[in-house]
Amino acid sequence: MKLDVIKLDGGKAGSVELGEDIFGLEPRADILHRVVRWQRNKAQAGTHKVKTRTETSYSSKKIYRQKGTGGARHGDRNAPIFRKGGIYKGPVPRSHAHELPKQVRKLGLKHALSAKAQAGELVVIEAAEAQGKTKDLARQVRDLGWKRALVIDGAEVDEGFARAARNIEGLDVLPSVGANVYDILRRDTLVITKAGVEALEARLK
Repeated sequence: MKLDVIKLDGGKAGSVELGEDIFGLEPRADILHRVVRWQRNKAQAGTHKVKTRTETSYSSKKIYRQKGTGGARHGDRNAPIFRKGGIYKGPVPRSHAHELPKQVRKLGLKHALSAKAQAGELVVIEAAEAQGKTKDLARQVRDLGWKRALVIDGAEVDEGFARAARNIEGLDVLPSVGANVYDILRRDTLVITKAGVEALEARLK
């Protein structure tokens, strides 16, 4: 598929041929869901923790005699049935990550790129370069109509562009190696440089 290439100032810069096997697939929601779920679970901290009966601060002294009270037979106040006692089988620190085959992750990225291309939310620019002036880049982004955009560059992001984009709300910048399904889908517009297109096609071949 062929797509027009533009410059940051809105001018035309020719066109680029995008591979059908990467940008022309019919998006599958099930694959995208699996990859996003894998990403978010892997990023989850898993630091939730409750105190068990061995960690609460009450005395371990037997609270009353075993027999003759007419009540249940209790030991110390740390038992789970008491207020401020230990929690039974509560959450402990753990990893929420699970395995996902590499081929599925690769396919998920292809389907995310294809979904953006099919929805008309894919823009190819000649290069992502700036002199480090946030005001100038913000004006260009506003003129292009990008409200929530992700810019994917080549192997490295231009330092001046990254610095200028840092304080612009709704604009994220990633190198091609950092391109992922979750960040692509959560933005309204996907912007890829020509170097980024080449790098992604080499990565996903």
